[in-house]
Amino acid sequence: MSFAAEYIVGDGKGWSFHVQNWTLGKTFKEGDILVFNYTPVIHNVVIVNELQYNSCVAIGGSKFYYKGADRITLAKGANYFICGTPFHCNLGMKIAVNAS
Repeated sequence: MSFAAEYIVGDGKGWSFHVQNWTLGKTFKEGDILVFNYTPVIHNVVIVNELQYNSCVAIGGSKFYYKGADRITLAKGANYFICGTPFHCNLGMKIAVNAS
């Protein structure tokens, strides 16, 4: 039996600017949990598709999280996350995670 791993996005820095390379060197599996720690008044987390990730635009149907300590379970395959606050994604507040 395998158990899901839990990862704090950005490690001690948390969900913040220039976190896009945080995934490098890590291996993720379906069911693993990402914990996004941030100040809710300033930031959020949005689950997006690849096009939205690349353009830094969250459009209709995107799932938004606002709590500041959000726990998100990874689906198998590509998972994309951005901060939906204007210009934050463009400043590197986004990650792409591939879960096996």
